[in-house]
Amino acid sequence: MASLEQIIDDFAYLDEWEDRYRYVIELGKQLPDLPDADKTAENKVQGCASQVWVVSHAADDSADPVMTFDGDSDAHIVRGLVAIVLTVYSGKHASEIARTDAIETFSKIGLVEHLSAQRANGLRSMVKRIREDAMRRAVV
Repeated sequence: MASLEQIIDDFAYLDEWEDRYRYVIELGKQLPDLPDADKTAENKVQGCASQVWVVSHAADDSADPVMTFDGDSDAHIVRGLVAIVLTVYSGKHASEIARTDAIETFSKIGLVEHLSAQRANGLRSMVKRIREDAMRRAVV
């Protein structure tokens, strides 16, 4: 999976929105499949028109663990959005995740304004879910 810096650079390089959407779909194809056992109601993100699942992992039980995330969606573009969100958050301490709004990254690359209202709402729901998981783990 590409780093966040690489994704931002790639978006800057792509002029046409059709190319950017194709790139989002490509990122989604690189996302490892989520095992069916993880596609549970508990892991399902509420507020998404497509089906989206996010699984949170903490490295340990410390006050501010490093967290990683797995995710998946049944829609190609949304799966790409999941991949970008997971890139923003995975591998960071819970306190940093709680303070980081991935929507800012999507705005920076100009993606939010090109999403349908339903997809933008789903993206916000995904970000909210991950940040809430991190807040529960972090001593902020």
